[in-house]
Amino acid sequence: MHSELTAQGSLLQRFGRKARFVLGEFRPKGELLTPFNILSLPLIVLGLFLIVYRFVYGLGSITNLSQSYPWGLWIGFDVVTGVAFAGGAYVVTFMVYILKLEKYRPITRATILNGFLAYLFYAGALLLDLGRPWNVINPIIGNSFGVSSVLFLVAWHFLLYMIAELIEFSPAIAEWLGLERLRRLLRKLTLGAVIFGITLSTLHQSGLGALFLMAKTKIHPLWYSEFIPVLFLVSSVFAGLSMVIFEGSISQRVFAPRHLPASPAADHAEIVFGLAKICCATMFVYLFLLGLVLVHGNHWALLGTGWGAWYLVEVLGFVLLPCVLFAHSLKVRSALLARVAALITMLGIIINRLNVSVIAFKWYEPVRYFPTWMEIEVSLAIVLLEIWVFRWVVKRMRVL
Repeated sequence: MHSELTAQGSLLQRFGRKARFVLGEFRPKGELLTPFNILSLPLIVLGLFLIVYRFVYGLGSITNLSQSYPWGLWIGFDVVTGVAFAGGAYVVTFMVYILKLEKYRPITRATILNGFLAYLFYAGALLLDLGRPWNVINPIIGNSFGVSSVLFLVAWHFLLYMIAELIEFSPAIAEWLGLERLRRLLRKLTLGAVIFGITLSTLHQSGLGALFLMAKTKIHPLWYSEFIPVLFLVSSVFAGLSMVIFEGSISQRVFAPRHLPASPAADHAEIVFGLAKICCATMFVYLFLLGLVLVHGNHWALLGTGWGAWYLVEVLGFVLLPCVLFAHSLKVRSALLARVAALITMLGIIINRLNVSVIAFKWYEPVRYFPTWMEIEVSLAIVLLEIWVFRWVVKRMRVL
C-alpha cells in the first residue's frame, strides 16, 4: 500500500513538473516589438473579432455569399488553395522515407509541421464557411450526402490525413516534453503513418478537384475538364514544393543562427536545386496535360476571347514562365532565381484555384460574387495566426 502511494505521488510530481514546463513555454521568447508582430497582431485581433461577429450574426453579416454563390474566398483560397500548398508534406516524406533521399531529411519536420498546421487552420476556415457549422459532421457520417459521394471521401481523407501528419510530427513533441520512451514508440509508427498519409494525400488532392466535376455547366470551359482531379494532383506537387522553397528561404533568415544547425549555405542551396528540379519536371507534365485537355475539349476558339486572354495569362505567365525559370536556375546554379520561380508559382496556384472556384465560376452571371473586405481580412488573419503558431513551435521544438 505504501509503495503504491509512493508511486502515485511520484507520478503526480512528474505530471506537475511537465505541466509547469508547458505553461512556462508560453512565455514569449525573443523580441516582442518586431515589425512583423506590430503589423500582424492588430490584423489577427480584428480577424478574431470578425469571426466571433460572423458566428453571432451569420454569414451574411460579413460576407457576400448567397444561394447563387455559396462558395467564396474562404473556400477558394483558405481551403482549395491552402491544401495545394500543403502538398509539400507528402512529397518530401515520400522522398525521405520511401526513396531514402537523405539530403532532404533536414527539411522534413518543418514541412510536416507546415502541412499539419495548414490542414488544421483550413479545417477551421471550412467551419467559417458553413451556414450551420455543427453540420460539418454530416459529410463524415454520410448524412444527407451518402457514403458514395465525393464529399464523403474528401471529408475522411482530410480527417485521417490530419491524424497521420500529427503522428509523423509527434516524435518532435515527445522530445520537447522529454518523454524518451514515448518518442521511441512514436518513431516506430512514423513509417506506417507516412505511407498511410501519402496515400490519403494523393486521394485528397485529386478529390478536391473531383468536387468540381459536378459543376460542369457552372465553370468556364477553359477551366472545366473531366481531368480536373489529375490536374489538381499534379499541380499540388509543384505548389507544395514551391511553398517549401519559399518557407525555407524565409526560415533561413528569421531563425538563423539560434534555431538552425550550423550547416554550410551550400547544403541549403543543394536542397533548393533538388526541389526546383522536381518542380520543373512536374510543371512540364502539367503543361503537357493542359495541352491535351485543350485539344480534347476543342476550345481553341475560346482563346481569342477575354476569358481566353486571362487563361493564357495564367498558363503562360504563372506556369510556363516559372517552369523556364526553374530550369534556368539549375543551369546557372542560382538559388535566388529558383526562389523567384517558386514565388511566381505560388501566385499562379492561387490564381488557378480561384479561377476554378470563384473567378470563372458562373462567369455568365450579370451580377458576380466579390469578397468583402471583411472576408479578405479574416483570410489574412488565419494565415498570420498560422505563421505565429509555426514560429512558436519552431522556437521550442527541434523542427529545423
